[in-house]
Amino acid sequence: MTEPTTEPTTEPTTEPTTEPTTEPTTEPTTEPGKLPDDLAALLRTPCQCHVATLDPDGSPQLTQTWADTDGEHILINTVRGFRKLRNIERDPRVAVTIVDRERPNRYYGVKGHVIATTTDGAADGIEELARKYLGGPYPWPGGRDQVRVAVTIEVERVIHTPQW
Repeated sequence: MTEPTTEPTTEPTTEPTTEPTTEPTTEPTTEPGKLPDDLAALLRTPCQCHVATLDPDGSPQLTQTWADTDGEHILINTVRGFRKLRNIERDPRVAVTIVDRERPNRYYGVKGHVIATTTDGAADGIEELARKYLGGPYPWPGGRDQVRVAVTIEVERVIHTPQW
């Protein structure tokens, strides 16, 4: 006669975890519609900027881009028909990192949404960004027949600020 066997069971433990449960350095923006002063100052330099949008299937799409600020918003410039623009026209939520080119470990991470897109002044805007980033005129690699689009991003939350 064989003895019944018992399979070991896995009971959930109630022991405390040793891993932290908080995000690193989560700070809401100080005032709605106002960027932290240090972030606005960084955006006025030729910083590195990456914008994450959502593809139709919900997967992230990431683009490096030039950026600036009007003191309240993050401003970027793109081309009509580009994936980034198609994505934000469908779903305006974005995540953005702004990196200090001189100190890459100094960066801001923000969550926000696009509040405006316009072709008005967008060609002049890319020329201004080129002077800031390249020191001269925009080379128009896709040709001057491209329709430029200025994009305005409202920051909802700063999710990472520089630590050092």
